[in-house]
Amino acid sequence: MASIFVVGNILLPQLCHLVPNGGLIFLPIYFFTLVGAYKYGWKAGLLIAVLSPLINSLLFGMPAPTVLPAIIAKSVLLAVAAGLAANYFKRISILILALVVLSYQITGTLVEWILVEDFMAAIQDFRIAIPGILLQVFGGYFVINLLSK
Repeated sequence: MASIFVVGNILLPQLCHLVPNGGLIFLPIYFFTLVGAYKYGWKAGLLIAVLSPLINSLLFGMPAPTVLPAIIAKSVLLAVAAGLAANYFKRISILILALVVLSYQITGTLVEWILVEDFMAAIQDFRIAIPGILLQVFGGYFVINLLSK
């Protein structure tokens, strides 16, 4: 299953990159990491979190190697948060997913700020990626529910 979600995290960014700045706006590299980790646990999530950005970078040059550490860090934080939340709550809700997404975004922003030493670059997701954050919460909720049936 993790392999299927890695493929999803390869295809969705390619689709989003058809829109100018689509990757920055929609944060597609994280979508299937969230779904996979929430549905199949943090271990599957970690595989998806690490392999997706690495394969995308190797095949398409995006994410760029300079931002790859920050993307992987955020992906790992997301996988752990989603897997732990699913295990703890044993159910899915918009509120739980919103808390998962906000937790990895806030923590990931701090990690990115340390890595890139540029506050404005670190808060980029909160400045322009609100559609991507909403896609993760609402789209993730829909897909996780769909997979649960």
